[in-house]
Amino acid sequence: MSGPPPTAMPTPPTIVIESLTASAGRARGAVVIIDVFRAFTTAAVALANGAEAIVMVDDLDTALALRDRGVGRICIGERRGVKPEGFDFGNSPHEIRDLSFAGDVLIQTTSNGTKGVLAARAATRVYAASLANAAATVRAILDDGEAEVWLIAAGDDAARTEEDEICALYMRALLQGRSPIGTSFARRWPRSVRGWTDRPCRRRT
Repeated sequence: MSGPPPTAMPTPPTIVIESLTASAGRARGAVVIIDVFRAFTTAAVALANGAEAIVMVDDLDTALALRDRGVGRICIGERRGVKPEGFDFGNSPHEIRDLSFAGDVLIQTTSNGTKGVLAARAATRVYAASLANAAATVRAILDDGEAEVWLIAAGDDAARTEEDEICALYMRALLQGRSPIGTSFARRWPRSVRGWTDRPCRRRT
C-alpha cells in the first residue's frame, strides 16, 4: 500500500536585485527597500519598542507639518547624517533603543531609505528592510505568496554600500531556501539588534 503523494514544495518567487533608490521607480511586484545604516534598522527598533506605525515622507517640511496636524507625535530622520532642526530624534537605532513608543505614530524621513519606499509606486506591496528584520521580512513575503520580488539596496545617494548589497544577497538566499552566504556577517551583528527580527515593516494598503 503506497503512502500519500509527496507534498509539492512551494515555487520560489522570481527575484530581482537592484542598487540605489533610483531603481525603485521601475520595480514591480513586492518591492523591498534595504537601508541597513541606518533608516530601517531605526524603524525596526521603533516598532519593536511599541510604535503603532511609521509614516514615511520625502521632505522635512512635510514631516514637521504632519506632526503639527497630529498625524504622528514624533519626527525621526536625518539629512547628511545629521538630525534636522525641529526633529525629535535623528536616524540612530542606538538613540532610541531604550525608549518606549507604545501606541505612537512616528514620522520618518531620510536621505535614501524612505525616498526609495515612496518611489516604488508600481509595487503591489512595499517592505522596508535591514539586517535587523531581514528574516521576518522574508517570512512575510513567503506567507503572502509574492510571485515577483525586487530587492533594492538603497545605497548612499549615488554610491552602492556594502551593507545594503550584503543584506540583499542574504535575503535572496533565504527567499530561495538556501543557506545564506551572509550568515557569518549577520552573526556579527550586535545581539541587541538581532533580537528585533519578528516584525516586518511593510506599507499599509
